[in-house]
Amino acid sequence: MDYTIEKARPSDAAAILEYLKQVGAETDNLTFGAEGISLSADEEAEFLASFQNSDKNVMYLAKSEGRIVGLACLTTSPRQRLSHRGELAISVLKEFWGRGVSKALMRKIIDFAKFTAKADLVHLTVRSDNERAIRLYEKFGFRKIGTFRGYMKINGELVDCDFMNLYLDE
Repeated sequence: MDYTIEKARPSDAAAILEYLKQVGAETDNLTFGAEGISLSADEEAEFLASFQNSDKNVMYLAKSEGRIVGLACLTTSPRQRLSHRGELAISVLKEFWGRGVSKALMRKIIDFAKFTAKADLVHLTVRSDNERAIRLYEKFGFRKIGTFRGYMKINGELVDCDFMNLYLDE
């Protein structure tokens, strides 16, 4: 399977919102479902425009034949005391699981965090029962630092999530 990884542009906004609805409908591992996220295409485009020349925030898209099949985002805080760390979010369409897309996106995000954002650490939140994702994160050096019991509520059920960190200077 051929795919490319590129930085998201404001012109990708509508396609990203559609992608998020699809990926949200395919799994309960995300903080949203089939409704996607509550931004309009214009709001998403504005969000992406703020990343265009940023050395602190980035969104990468994995595309196959022009279609978004994966997305990874790293955001850092503008607050000085929090700017040393980046928060990672990543998702891949179910039909592309196990094809190396998530690994390629992880490499791009970690390189950006380390060499461009100059972050000291990257952190993420993952469902405690999402063993596939946890294995991926551990392969890249992430370590569990704690569990938030009842972090999400899906269909009336409380779901635990783990917090994981990757220290970039180790």
